[in-house]
Amino acid sequence: MLYSLQVLRPKYIESLQNRAMKPAISPSKNTQADMFRSELKQIIDLEHPLVKLADVVDWEHFDKIFGSSYSPDVGRPGNSTRLMVALNYLKYTHNFSDEAVLEIWVENPYWQYFSGMKFFTHKFPINSSSMTRWRKRIGETGAEELLKETLEAGLRIKAIKPFQLKKVNVDTTVQEKEIRFPTDARLYERARERLVKEAKKLGIQLRQSYKHKSKELLHQQSRYSHAHQHGRASGCVRQLKTYLGRVIRDIERRCPCPDESLKNLLETARRIFTQRREDKHKVYSVHEPTVSCISKGKAHKRYEFGCKVSVSATSKGGWLVGAKAFLGNPYDGRTLSASLSQIERLGVKPRSVYVDMGYRGHDYVGDIFVEVAKRRRGNLSKSLWGWMLRRSAIEASIGHLKREHRLVRNRLKGEEGDKVNVVLSAAGMNFRKLRQFLAAFLRLFWFFGVYCRKTASFGFAA
Repeated sequence: MLYSLQVLRPKYIESLQNRAMKPAISPSKNTQADMFRSELKQIIDLEHPLVKLADVVDWEHFDKIFGSSYSPDVGRPGNSTRLMVALNYLKYTHNFSDEAVLEIWVENPYWQYFSGMKFFTHKFPINSSSMTRWRKRIGETGAEELLKETLEAGLRIKAIKPFQLKKVNVDTTVQEKEIRFPTDARLYERARERLVKEAKKLGIQLRQSYKHKSKELLHQQSRYSHAHQHGRASGCVRQLKTYLGRVIRDIERRCPCPDESLKNLLETARRIFTQRREDKHKVYSVHEPTVSCISKGKAHKRYEFGCKVSVSATSKGGWLVGAKAFLGNPYDGRTLSASLSQIERLGVKPRSVYVDMGYRGHDYVGDIFVEVAKRRRGNLSKSLWGWMLRRSAIEASIGHLKREHRLVRNRLKGEEGDKVNVVLSAAGMNFRKLRQFLAAFLRLFWFFGVYCRKTASFGFAA
């Protein structure tokens, strides 16, 4: 018995390594029957739009692309690629968190069928943290593949006409980050709190943490500001800044060679401590120091804290063919070249691009015709002026992205999180449009069948 185990052990290890080199196979491809359970195909409506979409999406293409991102030597075998792609489509289509989409997935047989399940499952297929790690693994390039597949699927079912991809509208907006509104008092208190917590984790004994005094001062400053007693409020802010400076100097004395985490946190705290009102490139959040303050001229919201995003949509149909996040607050004209490069990477080759007046002096040099909006028609032809008037249709698409597809408050961490979130938001919006197209087509087909049966019953068929 011991000899047989020693012989089989190398083969067993080799099989595990081969399994780890690629993601797990979708359960729907398992041909083994189960006499105690009914297959999902037997308990769902096969004419449902999600069932139809499951046959349209090229799942094998995702296996080929994302298979290289799995390590053959580290960790357990990966989750099914179809499951992870489907969960992210559903998450951004319905504006759910990772936890919420898994909770609804357990209750919805159509979502399970779309994810590649053969039988109805009563337990969570993965932990919600697996979705976070998977998005980090694929990055912006992998998210673009999800967006590209929605366009190709639309062309397969003829929801997207090829001529619609020839004319594109481009505009910019702001992707806000999930941070508190930054004030000096909040930033000083938050930086002090994070430094004290990190020092305690590393075993650094501070002279004083100012935990209770800072909390009381922050509340007092808010009360003074609400009562328009700005002198007293400014005094509280100065005292909070003093506490932060003492904690920074205390940690530098007691830990002259900090690790990477504490070093980055100290650098952020020093920037907060030294920055002034008139400075540029200020820090507005301790946990997201790359957030920028952007003003788009809105009456109801003068300042937004996040990053600038370029959105590209077809002039007819409103299909999103590109979405790209830019660090900071660049001029709109400096984002056009990168946006058009992304559009071409996704397999779309437009002939004309229509932009607003914010793109005057843009940086694009190429074969695509770029028409910048003007206040008056001038010498423009009637046809070209009509397409220019259609340019404002992209504003509605941006509104849908923000309200319904998780673009308004980005909760993904860092610069890479900004880039991934905006692309997946566009993929979710295209996916919703595909579902609506299939649902409308199936309703039309059903009404046509009812009409034929009624006319046949009255003897009109002869």
